Amino acid sequence: MKFEAVTIKDIAKALGLSTSTVSRALRDSHEISAETKQLVLDCAEKLNYRPNPIALSLKEKRSRSIGVVVCEIANNFFSQIINGIESIAYDRGYNVIISQSHESYEREVMDLHYLSSRSVDGLLISVSTETNDTSHIRALHEKGLPIVLFDRIADEIKTHTVVSDNFQGAYDATEHLIKNGYKKIAALTNSEFLSITSERLAGYREALLAHDIKPINSWVKHCFYGGMIFSEIEEAVNNLLTQKNKPDAIFTTSDKLTTGCLKTLIRRGIRVPDEIAVIGFSNTDIPELLNPSLSVIRQPAYEMGKAATELLLQLIESKRPVKEFEKRVLTPEIQIRDSSGGRKI
Repeated sequence: MKFEAVTIKDIAKALGLSTSTVSRALRDSHEISAETKQLVLDCAEKLNYRPNPIALSLKEKRSRSIGVVVCEIANNFFSQIINGIESIAYDRGYNVIISQSHESYEREVMDLHYLSSRSVDGLLISVSTETNDTSHIRALHEKGLPIVLFDRIADEIKTHTVVSDNFQGAYDATEHLIKNGYKKIAALTNSEFLSITSERLAGYREALLAHDIKPINSWVKHCFYGGMIFSEIEEAVNNLLTQKNKPDAIFTTSDKLTTGCLKTLIRRGIRVPDEIAVIGFSNTDIPELLNPSLSVIRQPAYEMGKAATELLLQLIESKRPVKEFEKRVLTPEIQIRDSSGGRKI
């Protein structure tokens, strides 16, 4: 049985009124008496009538909805971002439509085509690991669709962006390892296409150089899908462990890489941190419950979601074209636990 929403015609039929009278009553028109308005409102509530959002969007030229594209909701960081997005959007009367790219460029393109065809008022985008061509985003932006990029951004698109201080977070994590006695520090990182990769590797390398440690290229391993495919983490970690000159610590640059690295080391019987220390970017809710408890760089994901949404709504509701854009950089927090404990000499 096909679901059919209650319409103005149903209210008019139930009350024996014309559809135009019901429509004016619902709009609180001065042409309709208070008694008739109340009669219509009571009937609308009884029948569970809701205005047609498509019809309203055509009339107001606004859908009161925003689209969000992330790699996957199962990622702790992005689920927390979405909570921040929704906390602002719903308070301001906007619905949120969420799409997942699953780290696929083709899926991202499809998601954006779908969302733009649904007449969303604006888009919040964190690009996929495969995205090195942003023409599909630029095309929508150039047509006037408000867009804000967050976390994984593209500098060639001139719009508002929201990121965490990736360089400083990576620098602090690497320096923490060095001060705890580790000198042979490897990096397990994401696709080379992503902005977060270049920024976090830059912080990692700068910290090494600041302490007169030469970065070693063979100790930097890229996991193209950022740990979404667990086997690529295993392969990268196993490669590090079988090198003649193997590292004594691993710095990881994203959520699934961090937990996946720890999982791989434990599976192989490697004692953390006695044999290899681990610290990395992660917004997991249970770092202290892992064994060993996990040292992390935690990003302010909820606040990033709120900030991105506030900037997007500014673009959507601006009466004039916006030509000056802001890059908001939020500070991550380093949380030290057992996995990066001081090296035993």
